[in-house]
Amino acid sequence: MITTELALLKLMHLSSPGLPVGAYAFSQGLEYAIDAGWVQNDKEVSHWLESQLIFALARLDVPVLLRLHSAISDNNREQAQWWNDYCLASRETRELQLTDTATGLALQRLLPSLSVTSLIAEPPVSFVCGYAQAAVSWQISADMAALGYCWAWLENQVNAATKLVPLGQTQAQKLLNTLQEKIPLAIEQAKGLGDDDLGMSLPALTLASMYHETQYTRLFRS
Repeated sequence: MITTELALLKLMHLSSPGLPVGAYAFSQGLEYAIDAGWVQNDKEVSHWLESQLIFALARLDVPVLLRLHSAISDNNREQAQWWNDYCLASRETRELQLTDTATGLALQRLLPSLSVTSLIAEPPVSFVCGYAQAAVSWQISADMAALGYCWAWLENQVNAATKLVPLGQTQAQKLLNTLQEKIPLAIEQAKGLGDDDLGMSLPALTLASMYHETQYTRLFRS
């Protein structure tokens, strides 16, 4: 069994913003929300991101990640494929799906160089699925993988807000400090959901993502 220290290092590797999957290129609707004036300061960024964490990640990404971790651990290709497809089908806009498939493809290409063999070989592969595959291969527990996944998402979103609002570095660090405390709650919520309870719909996020497709100027791909 992998040591706790090495598992933690592997989790840091997998969740690092330096992982070459291009996550920094996606704001997931935040760019439009800021451009439209829906989000204008650090408090509004905090509210926007906390809503996504509790009502989106905790209801879709994290519970699917936990199910993928279980299926891959059991070498159940059919079940892993089903949850991969479910996750992709649940993305409400073209750009939100692009975020998932583009980062998923990049991770899928990277994994073999890290001695990780994916259970799902054919694209499209959700980033959630690739993340779960690496976590299982590196013997990172499902709970630890969920923590790392949420942290990687949060750090990327705060980095985007730092450029777009813009926020100062101190404000950004305060945001990270405040919102990271919500992550364990989101994971506990995700763990309590049955299969029929999964799914999310945040109308403002969906509209921001849709309008971003035709936004006049853009720094981010979503």
